[in-house]
Amino acid sequence: MFNRLGAHKKSCFVIDPVNMPFVLELKPDPDNLSFRALSRRDVAACDAKISGKFMDLLQLIDCDQDGDAMFFSRGLEIAGDTEAVVSLRNALDDVDGSLAEKVANMFGPAGRLALSGLRRLGGYSHAPIG
Repeated sequence: MFNRLGAHKKSCFVIDPVNMPFVLELKPDPDNLSFRALSRRDVAACDAKISGKFMDLLQLIDCDQDGDAMFFSRGLEIAGDTEAVVSLRNALDDVDGSLAEKVANMFGPAGRLALSGLRRLGGYSHAPIG
């Protein structure tokens, strides 16, 4: 995945779920990977920002939404270094299966339960995780 990022491995991305009180900051540096939730007031300048409703962003990483379709229907907004965002998208496309499931599995049963609940809340179904 990191190879697909190319020159953007050291980029900083802000993922902004516009209907939530926080943002996510992603620094995909393979030597110092960082992914954290921040208060909106604590966000430093980043190279690129991806904004959309929380459930749309979740479905995007859960393999149920087409990022291009979301962008062109204005459900997803991109600011900053567009090339970095395209590189990130291409890198995520290389991940087999649902990235949301991979993250949920890192937190064990509680993470899987939380993802299942979010899927139900969002009104979409997905194969059981485990």
